[in-house]
Amino acid sequence: MSNIFNFLANPSRFRIFAKSAYPYLLMIMIIFIIMGLWYGLFNSPPDYQQGETVRIMYVHVPAAWMALMVYSSMTIMSLFSLVWRHPLADTLSKSSAPIGAVFTLIALVTGSIWGKPTWGTWWVWDARLTSVFILFLIYMGHIALVRAFEDEFKGARAAAILTLFGAFNLPIIKFSVDWWNTLHQPASVIKLDGPSIHVDMMIPLILMAVGFLFFYFAFLLINVQTELNQRKLKKLFIKNLNLN
Repeated sequence: MSNIFNFLANPSRFRIFAKSAYPYLLMIMIIFIIMGLWYGLFNSPPDYQQGETVRIMYVHVPAAWMALMVYSSMTIMSLFSLVWRHPLADTLSKSSAPIGAVFTLIALVTGSIWGKPTWGTWWVWDARLTSVFILFLIYMGHIALVRAFEDEFKGARAAAILTLFGAFNLPIIKFSVDWWNTLHQPASVIKLDGPSIHVDMMIPLILMAVGFLFFYFAFLLINVQTELNQRKLKKLFIKNLNLN
């Protein structure tokens, strides 16, 4: 992984990689999301208790998975930044935060929409919902903190430290339904004894999860490329000021 970081840390090489990889990532994303939506809406059965409202699961659950996955990747990037001082790690973490925040917001909104007919309320402050809401606040805090410092290095360090502290929330989110009595249903897909969900419901979940994963990869490349271009313009601007 370190060799890959070193190779892509060069802005020119990264632009070449991003330009060639982005169309394929975008195409894979579109294909899997379309397949997931089609299968989830037209081929999967309604739930025997929740009826047709269970189809919200095909957006809600993959979005929740991605919210955790993106933050986990940011945690790894923060370790690379603080321990090995790798400049690409800060850029990747900064570029991932808005995407992770969007996935978390989608999970919260679709969860509320799903909760209204299921629980009879839009929101309850139970352990799972509250911990996911805290995750969203941490994402927003990261986005704000990394931009709060005039010195980019200080902002990146502060954001990396926040990310590492926030990582303690990840196991709380995952195991909250097992540790506490909550309205949220327990895990039915990622379990030690195997999934307890029907295969016709599992297929669209996996398809949507893969589509969301490639959404992350595709837009991560865009965000990193934008960040590199902004840094280049900033350096040119400062250079022109010094010459004048």
